[in-house]
Amino acid sequence: MKKLLPILLLATALPGVAQANDKVTLMLDWFVNPDHAPIIIAREKGFFAEQGLDVDVVPPADPSDPPKMVAAGKADIGISYEPQLHMLADGGLPIVRVGTLVSSPLNCLLVRDDGSVKTIADLKGKKVGDSLPGFEEALLSTMLKHNGLEMKDVEVVNVNFSIAPSLMSKQVDAVIGAYRNFELNQMAIQGNKGHCFNVEDEGVPAYDELVYIANKDTLNRDVIKRFLAATKKAVAYINANKDESWKVFSATAKELQDELNKRAWGDTLPHLAADPVALDKDRYAKFQAFLKDNGLVKDAALPAGLAIDLGKE
Repeated sequence: MKKLLPILLLATALPGVAQANDKVTLMLDWFVNPDHAPIIIAREKGFFAEQGLDVDVVPPADPSDPPKMVAAGKADIGISYEPQLHMLADGGLPIVRVGTLVSSPLNCLLVRDDGSVKTIADLKGKKVGDSLPGFEEALLSTMLKHNGLEMKDVEVVNVNFSIAPSLMSKQVDAVIGAYRNFELNQMAIQGNKGHCFNVEDEGVPAYDELVYIANKDTLNRDVIKRFLAATKKAVAYINANKDESWKVFSATAKELQDELNKRAWGDTLPHLAADPVALDKDRYAKFQAFLKDNGLVKDAALPAGLAIDLGKE
């Protein structure tokens, strides 16, 4: 057996000898949707396998789970939101941004196209629905201020995630927290055309909608670099083969094969990060300051280790 062991070890290192791929657990921010196009395409087209990775894509039971699971070592990589990253890291959670999935905000203030709100200034005296007090209120307050109004000028109503329905039923005159690639299409499909006021056009600093996060104390840099290389290749493939990529993506689950996901697919692609590794630290610093100004983090300075650029290591 002692003579055989060195031969076996040598064989595993020889070219052409099959070796097991590194297993990676990826926890999504929510159920699979077009936001996750690079991940699903990388898996289906074999880009992860090319990088020696076996990626287990896991939807969470709750969208707040990924950072906690990553921090607890129960997921190697998670998908989260940049605002959530800043606030949770500020609270001491050991997480770090290692890459970007969606590189611009998708959040917007949504109104009915046939309603009386044609500009944000028209919201004075109106009802605005929200779902997540805190960050959404910071967005709304900033957008109102950018247009000469204050929070006291509107009535904020918690719609409990019934975003599009509450607007279509005229319970509220606008909703904050809607996504321009989903709720806007959801309304159109149901015959209620809407209009989005994009947050970054109304005084809110630009930010990454979705980021890849890892445990900053235990992250495997080599594995994550290979993961990001595969998703970068997937984005390039998607942009060069939009229709074919949609067919591959939608074929993975019956629930994806509907009009809403098809429309969302086209509206999401322009927001995917072409280079998931690339990091604009100045933009992150400006967003940290924005959160501090709105009382959502304790320190205006960007925390060390909040976000890293693995391409420069």
